[in-house]
Amino acid sequence: MAAKSFLKRARRAVEAQQGPFWKRKTLAEMTQQEWESLCDGCGMCCVNKLEYEGTGELAQTDTCCRLLDPKTALCKDYKNRKKIVPECIQLTPKVVAKMDWLPRTCGYRLVHLKQDLYWWHPLVSGDPNTVHEAGISARGRVIPEDQVEDISERVVDWFA
Repeated sequence: MAAKSFLKRARRAVEAQQGPFWKRKTLAEMTQQEWESLCDGCGMCCVNKLEYEGTGELAQTDTCCRLLDPKTALCKDYKNRKKIVPECIQLTPKVVAKMDWLPRTCGYRLVHLKQDLYWWHPLVSGDPNTVHEAGISARGRVIPEDQVEDISERVVDWFA
């Protein structure tokens, strides 16, 4: 029993010397827990975007998926989101590699591009509120799409 405990401590010490998991691993190598913790909780991936025909240009709106809680920027039913909203795109390493609409600040995107996480990311700051305090999140900025008649009239540019 003592040997197992020693090995766990030794493994953690080696990992600490090598840096945090998001600097050591690719997205595909992460455990489910590591993967989930890479989400900064900004909710921006659940904010509706419009794609203009012809140019393919994306425009951000101030509307969001009906499951995103505008007060917290968290999904109201994360576990069942695909059943409730079939068009919900579940992020995977392959999806992240293809999705150019993910925010430039997204932890998944940054790790995929071998860039570091920002100071306000909860894994760096140790506080899940810093993403909101830094003004990066959708919290308090969006309204659910089912409360809007025409989202094309709701285009915003928060991070110009």
